[in-house]
Amino acid sequence: MSAVHRPLAGITVVAVEQAVAAPFATRQLADLGARVIKIERPDGGDFARGYDDTVHGQSSYFVWLNRGKESVALDIKQPGDRQLLDAMIEHCDVFVQNLAPGAAERLALDAATLRADRPELIHCSISGYGTEGPYRSKKAYDLLLQCETGLVMSTGTPEVPAKAGFSIADIATGMYAYSGILTALYQRAHTGVGAGLHVAMIDALGEWMSQPAYFGRYGDEPPRRTAARHPSISPYGPYRTADGTVFLAVQHDREWQALCDKVLHRTELKYDSRFVTNTARVHHDAELTVLLEAAFARADCGRVMEWLDAAGVAGARIRTPAELTRHPQLAARDRWRPVSTPGGMISALLPPVETTAGEPVMGAIPELGQHTDDIRTEFGAPRSSTEESAP
Repeated sequence: MSAVHRPLAGITVVAVEQAVAAPFATRQLADLGARVIKIERPDGGDFARGYDDTVHGQSSYFVWLNRGKESVALDIKQPGDRQLLDAMIEHCDVFVQNLAPGAAERLALDAATLRADRPELIHCSISGYGTEGPYRSKKAYDLLLQCETGLVMSTGTPEVPAKAGFSIADIATGMYAYSGILTALYQRAHTGVGAGLHVAMIDALGEWMSQPAYFGRYGDEPPRRTAARHPSISPYGPYRTADGTVFLAVQHDREWQALCDKVLHRTELKYDSRFVTNTARVHHDAELTVLLEAAFARADCGRVMEWLDAAGVAGARIRTPAELTRHPQLAARDRWRPVSTPGGMISALLPPVETTAGEPVMGAIPELGQHTDDIRTEFGAPRSSTEESAP
């Protein structure tokens, strides 16, 4: 994607960010061509840098979330460093922060303060529980929000609830911050006025949990925990074959009938009162599982997948996360690009939205403070008092 075609070319983002939610939002802005200046603590930086060291000595979280950004190491409580931050904010289009509850206000980095003299600024704050209510001062991390929104009680087995296997609360929040910023940029282009945005993790993941919440509140029973099976659609989930497990998903009665006719070769099951509707199949899921696995026991996974494909019934193989990086469909579509990290090159997945305007930026992962000196020169701010006194 050439510079003239990058949708956010010319947009500057300053982010006092850490962990997952805010960096996920700003990385997507960087992918679209925005200049993202990431403010980090001098003593270790964004604490996501220390989550692990599995990617050429770097954190898998950090390399995922921070490509294409400039890293500036500042102690913003020091006058010189704060002066530099203020100079950057004075020239930026978007300011993003996900500091601890109340910290932005104490540091005069809140929307009301920063937008008082710059109404064109787009200010986005991310919090765990919002600015009002009894939870407003609570710290919030991904697992805790999964608990508070009911996700953990909706996931797992009947005996043991479980968390999602990735940072789903953070990702939901980052996506709403990203879309909110894009909307505010669009609105500003027409009105000249920016916006103060706030995204609470409980609201973001709460939105994603709305269907099971409705089901539990207005239904006769709470959603069931069914491990890898679907709690309200059948057949939908894992089924054993002669050499492993395949997953299949029947969405409506036409697919159920195709499964009976073309895969099971048992036309009579279409009319069996236990299975004739989805509601009936859910109630008799255990019996249906026995029938499916008996039919699949005579073939390996590959053969069963061929049967499902031929019948037009959706199916999938179960893969590990590492196997995703070697998925034949992604390889066939050329979805991986080289990205530089401080420890070496990695293959990074292109963002999901394909555009005829060209490819996203896919910039390098920065070292802590890699761009500090350049930023000081550009914005003409003095060195901090701690740096001036250092030997």
